[in-house]
Amino acid sequence: MSTPETEIWHNPRCSKSRAAVAHLDAAGTEYSVRRYLDEPPTVAELRVALDRLGAQPWDITRTGEDIAKELGMAEWGRTEADRDRWLAALAEYPRLIQRPLVFTAGRAIIARDADALDSLG
Repeated sequence: MSTPETEIWHNPRCSKSRAAVAHLDAAGTEYSVRRYLDEPPTVAELRVALDRLGAQPWDITRTGEDIAKELGMAEWGRTEADRDRWLAALAEYPRLIQRPLVFTAGRAIIARDADALDSLG
């Protein structure tokens, strides 16, 4: 049996994440689920994910989360020199990662709505 080409980083407690799973199911998409709070991504995996998304770590950070506020992330720099600090925080506190993230063979998106999911084709 082959591994599905689509993967979703899923938090079942998140309504947007549950909606993305329902959307994939309704579309008949074969996918694998990574419960990223239970199996946090490493810094290396985050680098790959960000490259695929065409994003920076601050682009996928939930800065409104309590831990982000405690860390003062809103004031952190957003330059290449600051990237490792952001990546380390996301790896240590995966709850800070925007959800859900969906990866296909050719694309990656932050799947916050049906239009984003439809863009996967």
